[in-house]
Amino acid sequence: MLKGRSSAYVAGAQRIGALRRSLFLALCLTAAAATAQPSDNTLNRRDATAWLNKIHKAAQRENYVGTLIYQRGSVMHASRIQHYSDLVNNEYERLETLDGKPREVLRQNDVVHSLIPEAKLVVVEKQEAKDRFPALLATNKNDVLELYDMRRMPAERVAGMDCEVFALEPHDAARYAVRLWAEKNSGLLMRAQTVGDGGKVLEQVAFSQVQIGVPSEKQRILAAIKSSSNWNHYEVNYQPTNIADEGWTIAVPLKGFQKIREVRRPLGELRASAPGNSRGQVFEVLQVVYSDGLTGLSVFIEPVSEQRVRREGVAALGATQVVVRRIADYWITVVGEVPASTVRQFATAVEYRQPKAVH
Repeated sequence: MLKGRSSAYVAGAQRIGALRRSLFLALCLTAAAATAQPSDNTLNRRDATAWLNKIHKAAQRENYVGTLIYQRGSVMHASRIQHYSDLVNNEYERLETLDGKPREVLRQNDVVHSLIPEAKLVVVEKQEAKDRFPALLATNKNDVLELYDMRRMPAERVAGMDCEVFALEPHDAARYAVRLWAEKNSGLLMRAQTVGDGGKVLEQVAFSQVQIGVPSEKQRILAAIKSSSNWNHYEVNYQPTNIADEGWTIAVPLKGFQKIREVRRPLGELRASAPGNSRGQVFEVLQVVYSDGLTGLSVFIEPVSEQRVRREGVAALGATQVVVRRIADYWITVVGEVPASTVRQFATAVEYRQPKAVH
């Protein structure tokens, strides 16, 4: 009888001990989880969309002047930027290089004048500057949040400005992660980083000094455009095209990348036109632009020419990856701020069939 009571007592004690150990283990696991993730900092879709749009619109609608520092791999350079917007959202921008040879870019809406002083040359072209820092989105669609999760990070200061910090983390390995620092009140982007494996910063651009809400000096930009009118002018013309009509197909190999533009454009050395040669020394190529809304890549199709020595291969600088391959009598060049595997897959996806002659 005593032995029975002892067995029951021991068994009960063991059950109580096991229960206590289970409870203790559960408490420890809960505490560890709370330490690792004190709160769910992933933004819901509405808040994430609101912040992305705020950041993007601030770049277009705010008046600001400042100094930008670009870093791509081991290469760094600085520029001075002035940006103004009027009541009907016209944009006026001046970008001056502070390193190397003097260069100046003057923009009125989508018309860009690139000044090359030593050649007294102005290159004029239409550009969609939607995704150029401090702007953000390449398209007006909300597809970005189908491909990235947006998390709020601890607030920081950049260039003397209090900033909200966000991480955009991709759902797959086809694109890089991105970190953004946005000024709390205006939403103007203060810093943007492209982040690779292991959290390595591959590329970044940031204000080192900035003033937001300054008086407009758009007349100075318009005057600078006018004062260069007596320089040599080279106008870059982009002709809409359909590469399928010329025998090309590109089966998009990865989710989320959409074709946003197909053009025939000049590519080559831009310089003052020689007498009787209004176009200078250039080559025309086909360009197809793809974007996932946040980042993108271009596919160039260029005829083989003795004047331009090319060879197959790969190259990388910071976040930018390049693949060159030959198909028939054409060079295919894929360039993008995406992982090397993405560029390679797009290069492999390009196919050519000789179009039938039209009688």
